[in-house]
Amino acid sequence: MNEKVFLITGASTGIGEATARRAVESGFKVVLAARSTDKLEKLVTEFGPENALAVTCDVAEWQSQQEMVDRSLMRFGRIDVVFANAGFSKGSTFYGGEDKPDEWREMVMVNVYGAAVTARLTLPELVKNGGHFLITGSVVGRVTSIRNLYSATKWAVTGMAQAIRNEMVGTGIRVTLIEPGIVDTPFWDHLQKPPSTELQSDDIARAVMFAVSQPPHVDVNDILIRPTGQPH
Repeated sequence: MNEKVFLITGASTGIGEATARRAVESGFKVVLAARSTDKLEKLVTEFGPENALAVTCDVAEWQSQQEMVDRSLMRFGRIDVVFANAGFSKGSTFYGGEDKPDEWREMVMVNVYGAAVTARLTLPELVKNGGHFLITGSVVGRVTSIRNLYSATKWAVTGMAQAIRNEMVGTGIRVTLIEPGIVDTPFWDHLQKPPSTELQSDDIARAVMFAVSQPPHVDVNDILIRPTGQPH
């Protein structure tokens, strides 16, 4: 990849970690951003410090993301691909059960505000290199879900991806919305998993790399990927 640089938020586990592995295999330098410093450092040891940079980052904080971008540029001098992947859900619904105002606020700040900040701070660097911006949505960003607030945040991400794509027309930037169904990741640690076959994190990582590996004139806008048998 001629020393191209791939920045991933939410890189310490699951889809982010799997994508980092695929990116390094494809020849990218990677910037690994997440709140879990220890997990990131283990990945840097595995990939080699010449290939990877770990950045402890809370995507819900503007300054934390600004430092992520600054450190990336200081280390590698450029950013070519950005995967705004950080996000979480704990299953909050609009009716019944316990009130969870702090959880709600964090979910909106990470899933929506965090993704928007990632775009705002990295797109100027991507424009310099004709880069690629990818963002993790969800199947429940196009269908309704009983996990209502989480689903609403992912509907917001769906709209954000389209808005960014429209805004970047004429810049050479490609924008891809990744919409996974049920994936066997730590995302489900606090949720009841629907009965279905599960995707693996690497299934999503391969989809990400498919979009990234296309010729510059090919912009894969959306990848909706469900496990076989998932009805919704």
